[in-house]
Amino acid sequence: MKQTKTYDVVIIGSGLGGLVSALLLAQEGKKVCVLEKNNQYGGNLQTFVRDKTIFDTGVHYIGALNKDENLGRYFSYLNILNDLDLSQLDQNQFDVISFGNETIQYPQAQGYDNFVQQLLIYFPNEEQSLKKYIETIQFYCDQFPLYNLKNGTGYNEEIMQHSVESVLNSITSNKELQAVLLGNSFLYAIKATETPFYVHALTVNSYIQSSWRCVKGGSQITKAFIKQLRSFNADLFKHQKVEKLNFKENVLESCETVDCIYKADQFVSNIDLKQLFSMFNDENQRKPYIKRINQLKNGPSVFSVHIVLKPNTVPYFNHNIYHFENEDNVFSYENNWIGNKPQSAIITTNPHNKNEEFAQSISLMTYMDFNQVEKWQQTFNTVRNENDRGSDYEQFKSEIVNELLLILDKYFPNIQQNIVSKHTSSPLSYRDYIGTLDGTMYGFEKEASQPLKTMISPKTKIDNLFLTGQNVRLHGILGVTITGFLTVAEMVGKDYFFDKVFKKVGYE
Repeated sequence: MKQTKTYDVVIIGSGLGGLVSALLLAQEGKKVCVLEKNNQYGGNLQTFVRDKTIFDTGVHYIGALNKDENLGRYFSYLNILNDLDLSQLDQNQFDVISFGNETIQYPQAQGYDNFVQQLLIYFPNEEQSLKKYIETIQFYCDQFPLYNLKNGTGYNEEIMQHSVESVLNSITSNKELQAVLLGNSFLYAIKATETPFYVHALTVNSYIQSSWRCVKGGSQITKAFIKQLRSFNADLFKHQKVEKLNFKENVLESCETVDCIYKADQFVSNIDLKQLFSMFNDENQRKPYIKRINQLKNGPSVFSVHIVLKPNTVPYFNHNIYHFENEDNVFSYENNWIGNKPQSAIITTNPHNKNEEFAQSISLMTYMDFNQVEKWQQTFNTVRNENDRGSDYEQFKSEIVNELLLILDKYFPNIQQNIVSKHTSSPLSYRDYIGTLDGTMYGFEKEASQPLKTMISPKTKIDNLFLTGQNVRLHGILGVTITGFLTVAEMVGKDYFFDKVFKKVGYE
């Protein structure tokens, strides 16, 4: 017989959105429980260790974490900012963008004026375009009050209909400069003709303000949340995959795992929406919004290779490298492959201490659609449930790793002789660990032609069920954090909650 536990609020899933929502509700005096299906809390904040070396799964760098910047202020309200061990990226080039065999590495710099000045070195005739670009991203960010810790949750639908392509064309006709300005669009998975410019602006603006790496990995963010949650006597349980939802008409009464029933007045779901809806009963599955959301398209996933380096062989690089075989590859993730050869890659490292002299590891990532691994979709492999996907899968990965190493050799000549070991992850890995149906790293694709289609309300048609996470508003650390605040505001009262938040950490 299953044990029954009762709470004010049960959070299903411990990704960042779930942790933010849980902590805010605990701060509001709620008796909170967090359920996680895996061995690690944190979703994309998870890290893993290979050959005594820490690797990040999804969080490689974070923007706007100074105390007076937006994410810094949200994290201050959550009382986790001071617990984070951070290392700031190179202020003159937190990201560099490079094409093919060219030796030039175009910098993106921290600070609005510095961003312009560093690119003027390479585009001396584009000063007005660069200044207009900065003014434009600032204008778009100003249209979203919560981004700037200001009251207001409405949206300017007209500006949300502007595509990346249309706005960039209004700023400059220089295609090379456009490619450089969009060079770190791996942060949000670009399709320039369809992606709304506001997605680009909200994403890159925070990194231009300030850019940071987490020393010893992003899981320290999870640990900071857990420390705070336990200080409020919240319960957190691993290996508790929710398998069943029990409804009474329009109310969710409880959820069930393999060995426990969890009852609550309110529930927050931080799991993949399509997986959540698959557990609805027939009556609730027939509701029109379920069908609408189930028809939304997920963004792509990622293939990664994680490399352990020999000690003291590769100098630490305090920036990220975005490589493209040619400029055209920047403008859409969809044409990223010629056979098993990727046409783009991001190259990064993870500091194990501040002021590192040598890199201990390198990670390379490139877009990958789930259909590229569909052949092995019936397999499942995690540390807790190990299974072999087969020799053909290993061969498939090996060919891609070899291609990525050829790209890496451009930036780190003869890198192969300095490698201890190589480890890979594919869309199947992200599916199995993170729980999205097709391993998406970006949530639902945003479309400029229908911008409100993917603006999903945290409040569902089930009276006491709320949503949070990357599919509700915007993915990424900042986007998901703001969504967590929005979810809790829906639960406890928007005016009361945001007045309280902004009096403490707002700009006004």
